[in-house]
Amino acid sequence: MQLEIRPDPAEVGRARRWACARLAGSPLADDDALAETLALIVSELVTNAVVHTGRPAVLSLCLPGEAAEAATVRLEVADGSERAPVPRCAGDEATGGRGLALVDGLADRWGWAAEGAGKRIWCELDRPARAQGRAAAECGRALGIFEGLAYGAV
Repeated sequence: MQLEIRPDPAEVGRARRWACARLAGSPLADDDALAETLALIVSELVTNAVVHTGRPAVLSLCLPGEAAEAATVRLEVADGSERAPVPRCAGDEATGGRGLALVDGLADRWGWAAEGAGKRIWCELDRPARAQGRAAAECGRALGIFEGLAYGAV
């Protein structure tokens, strides 16, 4: 599954909604922790692509096809910039610069690779066995929080 992203900050919210809708329609729809983590990582990686490259990007999401207890979700963002993603050490007062640190802390694995005239940043989230909850509701709650932050309401 893929979503083309325009180089516009408004695309970040659209990418989150798209990813959460895909997760809600999958066998992993009951995993609320996975939904929250997925929404946050999508936000960070798409924001990086939009803000730091100023070019279109492609968001890809690979979900397991069967209702297995343990599964892996893979998320990729490809953009047209050859600049390597570099985690920064943001100061206490900084309002940005923590995105890759969040991805590093939340994803089970992540990395990047040069690809043609650009790069692909990827991460994987492992769903532990016997996850419970409601991904759609949690993703909706997470989206509300993110939308509020984007518009200064939270």
